[in-house]
Amino acid sequence: MGLLAPYRGRWTLATVALILGGAVNLGLPQTARVAIDDAIRRGDLGTLDLIALLALGGFVLLGALTMLRHYLMSWLGNRVVADLRDRTFRHLLRFPPGYFHERRTGELVSRLTTDIEALQGSVGSEFSLALRATLTVVGGLTILLFTNPTLTGVMVLVVPPLSILAVAFGRAIRRRSREIQDLVAEANGGLKESLAGIETVQTFNAEAIEAERYKKQVFAAFRTSLRVAIFRGGFAGAVQLGAFGAMTLIIWLGAKGVVAGDTTPGEVVVFLGYTLMVASALATLAEIWGNLQRAMGASERIFDLLDETPTIRDAPGAHPLAAPRGELAFEGVRFTYPTRPDVQVLTDVSFRAAPGETVALVGRSGAGKSTIAALVQRFWDPAEGCVCVDGHDLRTLQLESLRDAIATVAQDPVLFSGSIRDNIAYGRPDAPLEDIVAAARDAKIADFVEGLPDGWDTLVGERGVKLSGGQRQRVAIARAILADPRILILDEATSHLDSENEALVHAALERLMEGRTTLIIAHRLSTVQKAHRILVLDGGRVVEAGTHEELMERGALYQKLAASQLG
Repeated sequence: MGLLAPYRGRWTLATVALILGGAVNLGLPQTARVAIDDAIRRGDLGTLDLIALLALGGFVLLGALTMLRHYLMSWLGNRVVADLRDRTFRHLLRFPPGYFHERRTGELVSRLTTDIEALQGSVGSEFSLALRATLTVVGGLTILLFTNPTLTGVMVLVVPPLSILAVAFGRAIRRRSREIQDLVAEANGGLKESLAGIETVQTFNAEAIEAERYKKQVFAAFRTSLRVAIFRGGFAGAVQLGAFGAMTLIIWLGAKGVVAGDTTPGEVVVFLGYTLMVASALATLAEIWGNLQRAMGASERIFDLLDETPTIRDAPGAHPLAAPRGELAFEGVRFTYPTRPDVQVLTDVSFRAAPGETVALVGRSGAGKSTIAALVQRFWDPAEGCVCVDGHDLRTLQLESLRDAIATVAQDPVLFSGSIRDNIAYGRPDAPLEDIVAAARDAKIADFVEGLPDGWDTLVGERGVKLSGGQRQRVAIARAILADPRILILDEATSHLDSENEALVHAALERLMEGRTTLIIAHRLSTVQKAHRILVLDGGRVVEAGTHEELMERGALYQKLAASQLG
């Protein structure tokens, strides 16, 4: 109901159409009573013709109201699903990268697809049918009560047991339905991993292993769905047995009443008609109740996700980073990852980078270099100390304005499956083509792009697979140039390139670094020799700092690293 609240106008109109349609539907059987008792028994053909016209008009009106109700409810169901997908995806995008490291992407995708899809019919057509069936049951029983209290008693004896049965079966179906959604999500997670790593799968001839793993997960969901089907089928069968058994009893008692002269044939026919309507509505409610419970199981998973709060978010009273200069400072920073609280990743890290200064971070794998870069972008918050930009603790700044001031060129840059133009303009979607071309020229990629048949509209494929490593790297550099950040992070930006591409990328990086505060993360020391300052990390601490020449003269860890790489 909360999801429908923004569309209360359409919902109200659909409800009015539903109530009017229900009223017409409940009134139509009365035409049969009048036709039998007043027209046929008396031989009044004029009255019979009038009744037939009234009934036909009632059916036309009922059809129009049904069409209006169905359209409005279908619109509401589809709109709510679209809104929920949009809301869920926007919510997911607020979580820092660490959240996705702890969860399988395929499972999250399953929540946006399979789980939300399960709600569509329930919010739309099934919810409408449930209201209509409820109106029919209540209205039909009320009319039956005034028509023949004795026969109505037979119907009433059937309803309470069926209601209790509905609650019991509904709980079981809901529980099983959530199990199915969990199993499907797990299967989707494995499927995405297999397809994303298809080269590794085929390299190790693991197709059969992956197929068997997926089959086991899919058939586990299938077996659970069979149990749900048995529950739902048994429940629907019990409802129909009770409803139509009561109807048979009513026909028998009604026929005896006609023979005894206690009731008229028209009253029996009308009572039978209402009995059929009520029985059919009860059967519909039984089926819809099961479907609604299945949807409830799916919705619980969705709302559990929406109820999660990002660990990294704007603090109350956070202010924007106005006119950033790019001054960066770490002050006594200590950090551990939540998944490994016993491992100290950074210990008392302190340093400053003046606006426009290039600072390189070097050290063995696991020394904490990439963690420092992640803290600058506020993907995590330090356990102690603070990370500051222009003298502001990052926790006091609005995330959007902070990240507007930062750009990253990674070791394996992520391109999206659009055009080269779209990927360069990713940080500035409204950038004119001339700015995109200028950024590409600075990144040494423009000549290559203009030589392609589709030029700037060339599609790069998923994750940029249609481009070489050097081309992807230069597109990422052009993207960073166009974003015009004050702080630049280069994370192993040339580590996978051959010498020719490395020279091109280096030239592009030198253009990108001009006038920007730059953090360079590198294992290859040849890429950091021109840095204004080099910080050597070991075991999460800054153990040395200075220029390349100064560190080489000291004969400590940096010199050992250099000796092993540079000779």
